[in-house]
Amino acid sequence: MQNALYVALSAQVAMEKRLNAVANNVANLSTSGYRAEDTKFTALLAQASKGAVAFASSGDTYISQRAGPTIKTDAPLDVAVQGDAWFAVRGANGPVYTRDGRMKMDALGQLRSLTGQAMLDPGGAPILLDPQAGPPTIGRDGSVAQGVNQVGAIGLFLIDPKSTLTRAEPNGVTTSLPAVPVQDFTRVGMVQGYIEGANVNPVLEMTKLINIQRAFESAATLVSETETSFTGAVRSLSPQG
Repeated sequence: MQNALYVALSAQVAMEKRLNAVANNVANLSTSGYRAEDTKFTALLAQASKGAVAFASSGDTYISQRAGPTIKTDAPLDVAVQGDAWFAVRGANGPVYTRDGRMKMDALGQLRSLTGQAMLDPGGAPILLDPQAGPPTIGRDGSVAQGVNQVGAIGLFLIDPKSTLTRAEPNGVTTSLPAVPVQDFTRVGMVQGYIEGANVNPVLEMTKLINIQRAFESAATLVSETETSFTGAVRSLSPQG
């Protein structure tokens, strides 16, 4: 009887984690380059009496690699990734990888993200432009030109599929394995005057939210019924005064 109670409680813990992921996705619907979070679950088996009881794990949150929609802005300092690659910006503890290609040029000509982090070239160095030479032209391979002069290149990086991604604010990730610069721009590149939107599907997230709510209510009902049954069993076994 207690097994049902523990199973229901483990399910509620798992659903709470999934609810947090859905809430975070919905909150970032309008965040450029945001990659959605999802949760995967496994069953944990515990030996109880003569049979095995399956408990839901709390769930492992992972970052979706699905691309978001490409949105035209015509801004010369907006770029969007085409293919499975990432921009890099300078973080406090090393490079942070992002799909957010919205940039600005500071007074010294350095290219920065909208949050002020230095955009990095393929070698991991900041990119310095001439603030007096006008808007740059950015090629598919990330090459940056002002007039007839090439002044730098925006780095694109490939992340190993085996790498674990960890969320880094505001909308980037860090990796457990080193990312490598893109060398072949046949299938991967960037396009100027566009940005990538969040890869969050609002209809799907609302459907998840409804399903989580229903499942949580079912688990709560099971907990209540189990407690009632347990209380009744105790009373029936108690010696009568």
